[in-house]
Amino acid sequence: MQNSLIKLCALSSLVLGSACSTAPQPSTAASLSDHSRHLVRMVRQDCGSCHGMQLTGGLGPPLTPTALASMPLDSLVATIYHGRPGTPMPGWKTMISEADARWIAEQLRAGFPNE
Repeated sequence: MQNSLIKLCALSSLVLGSACSTAPQPSTAASLSDHSRHLVRMVRQDCGSCHGMQLTGGLGPPLTPTALASMPLDSLVATIYHGRPGTPMPGWKTMISEADARWIAEQLRAGFPNE
C-alpha cells in the first residue's frame, strides 16, 4: 500500500506539479486528555523557548520526527527526564513523571500535537 501511495504521489507531482507527503500529520490537542493537553502546552511553551515555537530548532536542536529518527526512544526519555549535564538542557523530573517524559518523546517522534 505504501509503495502505491509513493508512486501515486510521484505521478501527481509530475502531472500537477505538487508535492505529496505520506508522513503522519500532528494531531491537535483537542483530541487529547486534559493531562496530555497540559503536556502539549508545556512542551510548546517551555521547550519551545529553546527549541523554537514550532520545535524546528532555535538555541536548542530541532525536535522534529526527522531530527529524532535515529535517536533511541529511551535516550530521548532520559534526556527529557534527566537533562543533559554540561549543557543548557534541564531535566524535567521535578515537573513531570517518567511516564510523561516517555509520552512526550513518543509524540515528538510521531510529530508533536499542536495546541
